[in-house]
Amino acid sequence: MKIGKLEEVDIRELWKHEQYNFSDWLAKKENIENLNNILGLTLVDISKETYVGTYRCDLFAKDETTGTKVIIENQLEISNHDHLGKIITYASGLDAKVIVWIVKEAREEHRSAIEWLNNNTNSNANFFLIEIHAYKIGDSDKAPMFQVVEQPNDFIKKNKSFNNNDSMNKSQSQRIEFWNQFNDVIIERGKPFNVRKATTDHWYNVAIGTSEAHIDITLVNKDSVIGVELYITDNKGLFDKLYNKKDDIEADLGFKLDWRRLDNSKASRIIYHIKGLNFEDHSNYNELMNRTIDIAVLMRDTFKKYI
Repeated sequence: MKIGKLEEVDIRELWKHEQYNFSDWLAKKENIENLNNILGLTLVDISKETYVGTYRCDLFAKDETTGTKVIIENQLEISNHDHLGKIITYASGLDAKVIVWIVKEAREEHRSAIEWLNNNTNSNANFFLIEIHAYKIGDSDKAPMFQVVEQPNDFIKKNKSFNNNDSMNKSQSQRIEFWNQFNDVIIERGKPFNVRKATTDHWYNVAIGTSEAHIDITLVNKDSVIGVELYITDNKGLFDKLYNKKDDIEADLGFKLDWRRLDNSKASRIIYHIKGLNFEDHSNYNELMNRTIDIAVLMRDTFKKYI
């Protein structure tokens, strides 16, 4: 067996100009997906060269399921103070909650600065410092690779938002334990949908391909159920359209749904409940999580045909 040697190449051999070459490349769906895996988001509505005063942010996007605004600043050189100032300016001007700084090489002082920002800002602000490298084996094509240098410390930032003497209550602790294990199962299954960061929230979002709706997985321990639902943010017309196809949708799924138009609310919900959740007994967690993933994927793929 012949084994090749991995060689690093200058990223300028792949992209001559960060604005016109690298940003264009990164904005393509197949490339932004690699970044999504790092961020735990599903970026959509990607805009290039968004103005903030007289400055221009390289890429501006939002997370499909939460609406979180994201800025991406590209620098195909060693990090500098100028770009550090820019990411803060862009975050402020565009009200972004996720700030991504991609560089060829991160200076130690800028690593420390991003670490400090993550540890000393509230839980709504999340800073990523990422290096972009490129490699080849022999005469092979050059392959880019993201390397995370600094990222949010979720444990520190989440604890800041709690009022109970900066500690998680029992329910919050049980939920984050569930979601951590849930993420492990998703990864073991080859990521049928994007892994999202484990939090103390009772819900977990799965993108469906439109900002109008998404799949929500909800933990309702008091009722001993996991809900898997199509959550329609604010579009009664979409709910009515789907309800008119109710029999076809339920036939495709192979089970009945709980259709909730919620006339007194902006949102509408179409729910399936899985019984068996018990935060005090984890013996069925693996079976329960696999069942939940199966239903979430089935509902996502089915509803996509009707939306």
